[in-house]
Amino acid sequence: MKTIQFREALREAMTEEMRRDERVFLMGEEVAEYNGAYKVSQGMLAEFGAKRVIDTPIAELGFTGIGVGAAMNGLRPIIEFMTFNFSLVAIDQIINSASKMLNMSGGQFPVPIVFRGATGSAGQLGAQHSNSFDSWYANCPGLKVVVPSNPADAKGLLKSAIRDNDPVIFMESEQMYGDKGEVPEGEYLIPIGVADIKRVGSDVTIVSFGKIIKEVYKAADELAKENISAEVIDLRSIRPIDYATVIESVKKTNRLVVVEEAWPLAAISSEIAYYVQKNAFDYLDAPIRRVNSEDVPLSYASTLVEPALPNAGKVIRAVKDVLYLS
Repeated sequence: MKTIQFREALREAMTEEMRRDERVFLMGEEVAEYNGAYKVSQGMLAEFGAKRVIDTPIAELGFTGIGVGAAMNGLRPIIEFMTFNFSLVAIDQIINSASKMLNMSGGQFPVPIVFRGATGSAGQLGAQHSNSFDSWYANCPGLKVVVPSNPADAKGLLKSAIRDNDPVIFMESEQMYGDKGEVPEGEYLIPIGVADIKRVGSDVTIVSFGKIIKEVYKAADELAKENISAEVIDLRSIRPIDYATVIESVKKTNRLVVVEEAWPLAAISSEIAYYVQKNAFDYLDAPIRRVNSEDVPLSYASTLVEPALPNAGKVIRAVKDVLYLS
């Protein structure tokens, strides 16, 4: 094992896949000459040249459309959005072209493309740069949606995403690029659609994904001090969702809390709560609790950012609610 940053794990995944397959290329704003807005693509221009690491104008709709067309013609593009907030400019190409093309063409045109970049809040960036669009994209058939929470998962999942023949939305976090973690040496892939039990527990199941799971870990540590054993599941992929792992955990713990950064209406937590109550109702000893961002645009003021987002305190309160300790 080696310890590297989240951004380095992403870079390794892209670099290894570009060395392995000459059809893979990276395109987006500042990915080449500037080495990436968050330095994810540092050094890649020098190795692969300007035909495979391509700087674009500030024109998400345009370069996303080019990427979709390239994928339909046999290439395997990686399209970087500086933030998924900017992907809304290109959402017509993502939804109406990339996700639907295989179906509309009767299987003649797969679209093997990865759309990756930062999502969610990153501090005082204001309402227009702080949205979590995970559940938006997960709502769309034809897409796969991956939200890793650590460097090892980021590398293994991104390599799988690049090799996948379907379009993949790969969501990162600006606040995680500097996070360090152990990453296996050599070639390895993590299959899309397989959750990971990060901590084994017996009293309550907590399901989460992406950067917000770090708040779950803090909560689990505090709960352990009170002899409350939390099983923590990292979904890693939210389309497809590994329902089976969640169900098996709930059968053991009989209680469920779902934590995500998105707004509460029509969220991934809503889907999981529905699925569990439908398929494991008899195992539940308490109503399922969800912890989401508050149902408001995120403010710029620092005093209003933290109260609006999920945090360890909110997770602890939710856990104690399902344990009838509050």
